[in-house]
Amino acid sequence: MTTRITDVRVFDGEQLLPDRKDVTFDTTGILAIDPAGTDRERDTVTDIDGSGATLLPGLIDAHIHLHGRDTLKQLANFGVTTGLDMATWPAEKLASLRGIAGSEGLTDLRSPGLPAIGPAGNHARFVPEEGVVTNPDQAARFVDARVAEGADYIKIVAEAPGDGGPDQPTLTALVDAAHTHTKKVIAHAATPGAFAMALAAGADILTHIPLGPPLDVDTVQRMVDNNAVAVPTLTLMEGIASAHGNAQAFAGSLRSVTALQQEGVTVLAGTDANTEPGAPTQVEHGTSLHHELALLVDAGLTPTDALRAATSRTADVFGLSDRGRIRPGLRSDLLLVDGDPTVSVTATRNIRAVHVAGVSVHRSATV
Repeated sequence: MTTRITDVRVFDGEQLLPDRKDVTFDTTGILAIDPAGTDRERDTVTDIDGSGATLLPGLIDAHIHLHGRDTLKQLANFGVTTGLDMATWPAEKLASLRGIAGSEGLTDLRSPGLPAIGPAGNHARFVPEEGVVTNPDQAARFVDARVAEGADYIKIVAEAPGDGGPDQPTLTALVDAAHTHTKKVIAHAATPGAFAMALAAGADILTHIPLGPPLDVDTVQRMVDNNAVAVPTLTLMEGIASAHGNAQAFAGSLRSVTALQQEGVTVLAGTDANTEPGAPTQVEHGTSLHHELALLVDAGLTPTDALRAATSRTADVFGLSDRGRIRPGLRSDLLLVDGDPTVSVTATRNIRAVHVAGVSVHRSATV
């Protein structure tokens, strides 16, 4: 079945297109983007009135944690059509979720599988022993195992010296081994010391932003020099700060993101959505990404930049060339919302419809 959304504003992943459009798609992808009112002959077309609405690419959350089929359903429910998982094990569980992802209106996913951690620290409480990497000689074997399991990228957990994570030579060896396989490396880095170690190791993407004083000038410049990408997970950091009654610490996190944005560092939208018992704070899947967009705007991104951070920029950084934009031939992952989120980013919460690979999502709630 072919669907056409008529007379709609289109944010194509980069910009709001001039004038209103008719966007036609099916399960094979986006078929056409025409001026509103274009008469095209099609055998069976279901029209959706897009008046007063904006059509966006399906959103991409650059940091989630999978828990099961319900995770994929919850994400799709709120217009997050791709989830970038940051740790799932065992391999059999991940394989079963890959088998259903991107079908039946469920969110598509990517994952590193098991993350690499050190022998102590917070993550050692719940990551299995197979994830512990204690010296550089073990790095290649760990990465080889993840690649054999189908990892899309490699996740490492950096901790400040003395906090129980891998030491600097081990982190660097993990990054080098991943790059040998042409895999990007995402580094958990939630403290200034961890941030410094992840940058020294050459990690491609740093996820989380430290609470407390903003990143110093040298660290921001190192991000620029390394062409490193930031996924600050402001929603998570706000939750942790709130749990400790420390709003000032979160204000520092916002200023860090402001500094990164001002210096041209690529900032992506990720939430650390999870329902993990014992996590520093739990973050709801789907709804949280809309809050993350608002926090990115609070940190100084324009609404358009925030939308790019959840669509085209994330697609580019993670090599997802078939999504993140509304163009003929790309996946028909689409989010239809009332209002204009390029003016007020909170309009993404006013969801009219979601499609994953052209399949209409039967939604059960609103943001």
